[in-house]
Amino acid sequence: MSDLQTTFAGLKLRNPIIISSSGLTNTAVKNEKLEAAGAGAIVLKSLFEEQITIEADRLRNPSYYPEGSDYLVEYIRNHALSEYLELIKESKKVCTIPVIASINCYRDSEWVDFAKQIEQAGADALEINILALQTDLQYAYGSFEQRHIDILRHVKQTVSIPVIMKLGSNLTNPIALIDQLHANGAGAVVLFNRFYQPDIDIEKMEQTSGNVFSNVDDLSLSLRWVSIASSLVTKIDYAASGGIHKPEDMVKAILAGASAVEICSVIYQNTSAFIGESNRFTKSWMQRKGFKHISQFKGLLNAKDIEGINVWERTQFLKYFSNKV
Repeated sequence: MSDLQTTFAGLKLRNPIIISSSGLTNTAVKNEKLEAAGAGAIVLKSLFEEQITIEADRLRNPSYYPEGSDYLVEYIRNHALSEYLELIKESKKVCTIPVIASINCYRDSEWVDFAKQIEQAGADALEINILALQTDLQYAYGSFEQRHIDILRHVKQTVSIPVIMKLGSNLTNPIALIDQLHANGAGAVVLFNRFYQPDIDIEKMEQTSGNVFSNVDDLSLSLRWVSIASSLVTKIDYAASGGIHKPEDMVKAILAGASAVEICSVIYQNTSAFIGESNRFTKSWMQRKGFKHISQFKGLLNAKDIEGINVWERTQFLKYFSNKV
């Protein structure tokens, strides 16, 4: 009998499916239903630094005396955190699977204190998401990567629960960063977060929102970097995120070196029934291939020969387009 149990960031999961941070996980009721549908873990909807800052700035009134304005700002922050801590507590009451808190930040500021309270509220782990575009003309090369390391280091000095780093794909060398994140205590990394997708309406001549959901073509990016990273930085866990839209995609991610997958878009588009479908498919595939445990095939197809992979990719690229001429 094949067993879907896996370990991710020190957490024992009954299967590799993690529901990623989104509106799908913003209430305890929804999270209870996701567990019933077969999820292995859930990441709560993120506490956004920008959202707190924008709301605080909106209420900041220059006509107030400084202490009054500061009080309003502090109230907004405390209120947002209080609501989030309540979400953690209520979700833990109804869920037996790991409940992972999530903070989306871009500065190394008050997250150390927030992280401590999140741990005290009962979160099983904390996912840190530092998603930002670097556009400063005076940008110092490497400072964005260093920000990841600094925030992680300070949070790890405060909490004992596992810390997971969810990375954006706008990194020159994810491998070097992952190696430093591991050295500073990260239990796992998620590759990759999804940026806001812009579009332009040429009739109204205004910027609009593009497709907010991932698609099947996004999976190749995650597979490539999970494959490379898991072969070079071996003592940290990986989750593939983006493009998981078919049951067989979870098998692909594990073969590449992932311990788990984070899914979101496919649930919005196809309901939580996808969770059970993927688990059943994976178990059936394992039985056909003679695998009893996830660990037996995890990373079998990772990029152990990096130079060989580079040569193979270039060869396949040239071969494909030569046939198209």
